[in-house]
Amino acid sequence: MTHTHTHGTHAHGTTHAGNDPAEGPGHSGGGGAPDAAVAVTTDGLPAWLDPVASTARSVRPQQLSRFLPPESGAGRQSAVLVLFGEGERGPELLLMERSGTLRSHAGQPSFPGGALDPEDGDQATTGPLRAALREAEEETGLDPRGVQIFGVLPRLYIPVSSFVVTPVLGWWRAPSPVGVVDPAETARVFTVPVADLTDPVNRATAVHPSGHSGPAFLVESALVWGFTAGVIDRIVHYAGWERPWDRARQVPLDWRA
Repeated sequence: MTHTHTHGTHAHGTTHAGNDPAEGPGHSGGGGAPDAAVAVTTDGLPAWLDPVASTARSVRPQQLSRFLPPESGAGRQSAVLVLFGEGERGPELLLMERSGTLRSHAGQPSFPGGALDPEDGDQATTGPLRAALREAEEETGLDPRGVQIFGVLPRLYIPVSSFVVTPVLGWWRAPSPVGVVDPAETARVFTVPVADLTDPVNRATAVHPSGHSGPAFLVESALVWGFTAGVIDRIVHYAGWERPWDRARQVPLDWRA
């Protein structure tokens, strides 16, 4: 799908991760350049993203999830790109639906992302930033040069797959066409207006037969739940976008979920 966006901006402070901010945001670090910098900057960020950037600077891991990375360091390092854009209905978020044939999290809506590769570089610094951009390009076809990384959330944990996940926050300042690149991995790529994510009508609590429950969003003919819904729920909450919703409204999941 192709997006047309408007760009209202204003000046902000700037911070950087890495050694050479001059390379600019959106540098994917591919081609065997693991020491190249990836800039993290709030310069020119739209005013509506200010509270999200502020959350990234101040939020603690325990405020995002009760599932935190093992202290032993175990787990597979990975990253996701939480990409905000501005579409026909205002602010929106990029999501994809995983292929139903995948071994883990099959059929689930999710952020673009995946495991770190050696060429992504240091997992403790800029590796997750490069991984998020690289995976998003591989899965959705987006041009990473049009993505401005403006923040990074604390690492979280997905027990069922042993992934240690770094959510990387991006602003789609120069949108590019996106769509399914590999049907074996991705069923579809779509955007969801933030207004739909905050609409109480679209909110519910997903309940798994195992007893686990968590936030869910019924948007764009999809049920967003699990890790992805948890991150969206916390961003919406700490950004001050949350509207009162019926937490008693339940959506049952089946054992295959």
